[in-house]
Amino acid sequence: MPTAPAIKLRVFSLNCWGIRYLSQHCSERYEMIGQLLKEEEHDLVLLQEVWSESDYLFLKKTLAHSHPYTHYFKSGVIGSGLAVFSKHKILDTFLYRYSINGYPYMAHHGDWFGGKAVGMVILDICDLTVHAYVTHLHAEYCREKDAYLPHRVVQAWELLHFVRHTSGGADLVILGGDLNMHPRDLGTRLLLAYTGLRDSYTEAERFEGCEEGITLIAENPFINKKELEPFENGIRIDYILFKGLSRVSVKCESLSTTTGSVPGKPFPYSDHEALSGVLLLRREEGGGDRPQRCSAEPDPGLVDMVNEARTEVKVGLHSAERMRGTVARMGMMGLALLLVELVIALVPWLAHSTEHAFPRASFYLLGALSFATLLLTALLYILYSTQVKTLQGAEDQMRLAVTGLQERLQKHSQTQPVEQGRVQGEPTSTPANSP
Repeated sequence: MPTAPAIKLRVFSLNCWGIRYLSQHCSERYEMIGQLLKEEEHDLVLLQEVWSESDYLFLKKTLAHSHPYTHYFKSGVIGSGLAVFSKHKILDTFLYRYSINGYPYMAHHGDWFGGKAVGMVILDICDLTVHAYVTHLHAEYCREKDAYLPHRVVQAWELLHFVRHTSGGADLVILGGDLNMHPRDLGTRLLLAYTGLRDSYTEAERFEGCEEGITLIAENPFINKKELEPFENGIRIDYILFKGLSRVSVKCESLSTTTGSVPGKPFPYSDHEALSGVLLLRREEGGGDRPQRCSAEPDPGLVDMVNEARTEVKVGLHSAERMRGTVARMGMMGLALLLVELVIALVPWLAHSTEHAFPRASFYLLGALSFATLLLTALLYILYSTQVKTLQGAEDQMRLAVTGLQERLQKHSQTQPVEQGRVQGEPTSTPANSP
């Protein structure tokens, strides 16, 4: 039978760093990004940190002819920042918002307000069903004292399960975005091992761009080099992942990154480098034994990874419980202040006096302080209680996952000797009456 011709699919991913009034040269950089995408004509464009809907609408207008199909995912206070542009028809979309995502009082980090999420679009590409995912996980900020590590591990856990449970019926799965995790970080290893997704950087037959595929480089003028320590040259935290399912085999023909500077321009497209990958898809009619969704094979290493993730989640859980206890004690102090207020207010009435024994200004100041303390502690108590429940739920899921993986490994080890015996065959015994 003649081999079916390969389908070439070009995928683009970029964290645009589009924080209006805070990011440098925001409008000019969106013009540059729009011009680049219009000229390159990628099949699929996955963007992150498009925080302003007006910037999305500008790109939509700019790419109206080259990428007529598009979707903007809305989430959180200022949006998810996720946008998809496609040359191929979008059949369906869905957004899953991560259940834990930093703290609202860490306003200078801003992740909580962004409503970090994973967006999914289902595409029809040459009669193949493609599930494309775009995501942006919580930032690290400090490698040595990473207070957000449990949050990011839970986000990675939710991401991999979202991909696993929504990839049924797909011929191809693509995941692109800013994972804010290094290649050997726990979340990245867990995501790849549990779903079977392949990293385009390690799978690419040809690579061009920054050394070791790094996407935050020290030479970028928008980057504070201190934030990259102890990695002097930069870090790789942006990815294009893929996996062929059902009746499609896929390989990465090439991957390239931008290298900071843009020819003829005084600044780069973003503080991140863009990824551009070329995937070759080939139909396989006899692919009945291929996986029908992104799933994990029983592996002792995967069990160890999930247990490691459980440990990190437990660290975050203990921290949240400790903070909730501290907030509860602060609330008791606020309540005690209110009781003191009540006593002070009752003194003139009990003494049948018209004069207030306590200065009114101090009285009202104490009342405002006690009310503010109660309100603040109530809100924080709700926040930490929610996080405790979320982390407890994630830890329970991981515990069940470990049990399930161990049972599958046990069954696999029991059936393996039987299968080997069938392959090798039993030695035939010599009949008793034979010479």
